Amino acid sequence: MTIAERIMARRSPAQNIRTGACKAIAVALLLSTPLGLQAKADSPSIYEPVAPTIEQARANILIARQLQFTHFRDLGISDELSGDVFDSYLDYLDGQRIYLTKADIQKFEQIKGQLGSALKTGQLQPGFDIYNLVQQRIIERLQFAINVIDDGIDKLDFSENERILVDRSEADWVPDAQALDELWRKRIKNAVLAQRLSGTEDDAIEETLLRRYEGQLKRAYQARSEDAFQAYMNAFTGMWDPHTSYFSPRTSENFNINMSLSLEGIGAVLQSDNEYTKVVRLVPGGPASKQGQLQPADRIVAVSQEDEKPVNVIGWRLDEVVDLIRGPRNSTVTLEVIPATASDETMTKTIAIKRDEVKLEEQSASKDTLQLERGGKEYTIGVVTIPTFYADFQAMQAGDPNYKSTTRDVRKLISELEAEGVNGLVIDLRNNGGGALHEANDLVGLFIDKGPTVQIRNANNDVQVLNDEDPSVAYDGPLVVLTNRMSASASEIFAGAIQDYGRGLVVGSQTFGKGTVQAVRPLNHGQLKITQSKFYRVSGGSTQHKGVIPDIEIPSRIDKTRIGEDALDHALPWDQIEAVPHTRYYDFSGIIDELRKRHEERFSTNPEFSLLQQEINFLSEQRATDSVSLNQEERREQHKQVERTRLAIANARRELKGELPFESLDDLEDWQDQQAADLNSTDEELDFVIREGGHIMADMLDLDSRMASMLTPQQFAAQAPAR
Repeated sequence: MTIAERIMARRSPAQNIRTGACKAIAVALLLSTPLGLQAKADSPSIYEPVAPTIEQARANILIARQLQFTHFRDLGISDELSGDVFDSYLDYLDGQRIYLTKADIQKFEQIKGQLGSALKTGQLQPGFDIYNLVQQRIIERLQFAINVIDDGIDKLDFSENERILVDRSEADWVPDAQALDELWRKRIKNAVLAQRLSGTEDDAIEETLLRRYEGQLKRAYQARSEDAFQAYMNAFTGMWDPHTSYFSPRTSENFNINMSLSLEGIGAVLQSDNEYTKVVRLVPGGPASKQGQLQPADRIVAVSQEDEKPVNVIGWRLDEVVDLIRGPRNSTVTLEVIPATASDETMTKTIAIKRDEVKLEEQSASKDTLQLERGGKEYTIGVVTIPTFYADFQAMQAGDPNYKSTTRDVRKLISELEAEGVNGLVIDLRNNGGGALHEANDLVGLFIDKGPTVQIRNANNDVQVLNDEDPSVAYDGPLVVLTNRMSASASEIFAGAIQDYGRGLVVGSQTFGKGTVQAVRPLNHGQLKITQSKFYRVSGGSTQHKGVIPDIEIPSRIDKTRIGEDALDHALPWDQIEAVPHTRYYDFSGIIDELRKRHEERFSTNPEFSLLQQEINFLSEQRATDSVSLNQEERREQHKQVERTRLAIANARRELKGELPFESLDDLEDWQDQQAADLNSTDEELDFVIREGGHIMADMLDLDSRMASMLTPQQFAAQAPAR
């Protein structure tokens, strides 16, 4: 009996009931299983296909209705959408195109156009048939890999001049199983090289890879109906926008835990990315954020507990990885990651993070000052760093008059800075991913008399305008707002309002562009997070997709082609609505060109900026690499060249500070570990970007006497007409 026949024989009668074409296609797909693959691994020999449940079918119908009638985007369920869902589903199941063949894809064509109508009525079997075939193909590939490793990696030839694509997401599907064998032979060689270049002996490499592939194989055999349903629903919901998603009951539990911060972890938001678990963002004030080494877009490949061997998590479900990362407070979890900046999978990094809860006080705003000279005058520049827009809702509801919030804390910090005699203020919103909307509204109110701060439009084109109704102003002096690509949502509302009012200058890099509002709706089975509204600035333009464009740009290490709303599939587009009346406090057109000129002069002569640009160029070159060599000596030399470049940049920074150079990359990484453990240490880039914000403020004061005299908002308003 063939594998396909055994699979069909083990199905229940209900599972074998199909409608017309879908049944025939499913049988044909399963019968196309390549024969002759006999795994040596101690794993089950038969894959048990998963089937949809009645609860899932009901949830599917509810999801389809919610998407059609309550989502911001007006998108019908059409034949064209069916094709897009199909493509998205395959991207989710086999995004690197390493399991399915072109022949498999061609057999799917008859199902492709039927998915939309089936999803409207809760007919999930077509999606489950696709899922089951992919699982079978995954099993075949893992069995192949185990056989290759069992035969001995010494039989692999690393002297050949072969290459492998770093990213196969846009590659053609290979034609047949024989071509997949060749692709996987190269993948295994690449995996072996990754271990060899880190100094691992061949026996240990074989043990590690066998453990990895056998673990993935075990999980493939243990596929659950919920895995298929969640993958299929998210391929469906993702057609509306990337922030609309389905949470299974288990994922809903994790989502609710994250919202309440009731379990100890590392303070990172994670998502599945093909075989990997990817870091989406870090929670401000959380353990990972404070430790400083883990970054957005890093991919986690292994997790280890204290004094235990690393567990390879490639191919694991997201909830399983999350469970492994969680643990007792004050215990340490160690992650092995492929950094977002790495050019290939061999360049992994180990990061140890002490688990803890995210405390509100560690997310709080903080202050500092800079002393700068310009035109023979000394200026004191205040700096307020805001990691997130927070509010202690429990204390607020309990009537505590001293409850903590972003606006309350910043008002207090401004008062303290003014007592210190600051001449200008820099608000640092870099890496601030948002938070409480009302706090963004109230924070704008600290810097304007009163007026609108943001517009919110729903799917019915109803527009709600949030206003600052408090005429009091906490600070009426010159203002600079620092942003970067990780400034999102509420941060963009604040920065956009300050820019629209002409209340200050935005400096840094283009923000994330997350300008949508989601609501979480309970279902009979799980939850649906659905986008229902969009944010618009008082000038009428949306923050969605485009974000906030700085008045003066400072380069950043963050790759905006990989991080940001415009890097996400099916993101809602930028658009604009009618502006609401608002006052322009100041017209910067008379000084902006000179401010940019002075900034560029500093940039061209400041060795710190020069080193930052060198590093950005180096990282850009690394990311542009589309393939890597499988020749061991060539790969080793490339690896050494990358290490030499990293070491040279780090030592050039140390030389600027009068410090001794590192002798090796190991010394550099040991020092980075020590810095990460020292919560009082700071990143060089953060330091000089803040200083540059201060320099721009000093230039503003030097160039414009009205700013230097710190006129009131009413005086500015009288001098500038409403836009």
